[in-house]
Amino acid sequence: MTGIKITRSEARKFILSVQGLWGAHRFEGKRGALDFVRHASCVQFDPIDVCGKSPEIVLNSRVRNFRKSMLYELLYSDRLLVDYFDKNLSIIPVENYPIFARTRQMHRDFERSRGEIERIEPLVIQTIKNQGPMCSADFNLPQKVDWYWSSTKLSRAALEHLYFAGRLAVHHKRGNIKYYDLAERCIPKNILDAPDPCPDDFEHKKRRVLQRIGAVGLLWNRASDAWLGIPALKSKERNGIFDALLAEEKIIPVDVDGMSRTLYCRAEDLHHLDKIRQENPQETRCELIAPLDSMMWDRIMIKELFDFDYKWEIYTPASGRKFGWYVLPVLFGERLVGRIEAVFDRKLQRLNVLNLWYEDAVRVTDQLQDALGRTIRRFEDFNRGQ
Repeated sequence: MTGIKITRSEARKFILSVQGLWGAHRFEGKRGALDFVRHASCVQFDPIDVCGKSPEIVLNSRVRNFRKSMLYELLYSDRLLVDYFDKNLSIIPVENYPIFARTRQMHRDFERSRGEIERIEPLVIQTIKNQGPMCSADFNLPQKVDWYWSSTKLSRAALEHLYFAGRLAVHHKRGNIKYYDLAERCIPKNILDAPDPCPDDFEHKKRRVLQRIGAVGLLWNRASDAWLGIPALKSKERNGIFDALLAEEKIIPVDVDGMSRTLYCRAEDLHHLDKIRQENPQETRCELIAPLDSMMWDRIMIKELFDFDYKWEIYTPASGRKFGWYVLPVLFGERLVGRIEAVFDRKLQRLNVLNLWYEDAVRVTDQLQDALGRTIRRFEDFNRGQ
């Protein structure tokens, strides 16, 4: 397929337009939150809540009038979204659940501490069937077993295994505590019973690569954190996938001025280029970007395209941090102009801005300061639940 040539400015705007971060909001309210997750295919999850959890911050930056309760309702009342593994732990549209049939089968075929777990599986299933949603603390199974991150209680390992294997689903959460129920009581039967839409391994990976390109907007064919969670995706197979997607005209090569590597976009997203070339937004958007935001999945590409070097320093020892342990990039217009460290005081219901760092090349104008001030006040209201 014939590629296109664009400027760096157009490339930045293109990504932002695909992401719903350029110009007027196109997502609004609870329906908009659902629409964005469906567009992105997955929103990466992390339970840490300093000033909102990562998926909540993602949606707040894109969805006008978003409230945290909307995401909770979509997950645990409406059941239109579901917790499962895509790019690591994620929130996905429930209709995408069949895509991960092979993941569930993998956990049925092999699991850590399988012998200990298998012995108590019938008890766990029958208890939940009789009593309803339960968490690991509801079971008197204190024995420790080997698990993925460290040794853990047998009750937790058993619940998580049954969740990974598709027999249980997250029914609801209280804080970060997961309550599990039978999958058939949480996921519609037609979805739960649906066959794997991509039983061929190559086709499965091709579908997920295409989804990741769409989630970011532009990506290149190179090793990247954007591919995390796609099992055993090696460079040779990734090259074959890109060749196939090009032959099927599902992706388009994009050459960006000054960049040595070709980027790619989904063919269905090309209309965003016309949009950014025709539109002149009346207001310059200012948003705070979540650490695990899909926009930041390939930080090497972001550094090259936006001239913004971002590292989530949450796992960096304090003595080695350049900024703070939970710092959000600041988007203003088409540029990432700085980063902010903010903590929400739940007792006082107040957002405390601990630090604000502007990039060296950024000219701090009254327009930028006013826009950021409004964004911070809106972010405080978002954390208050207003």
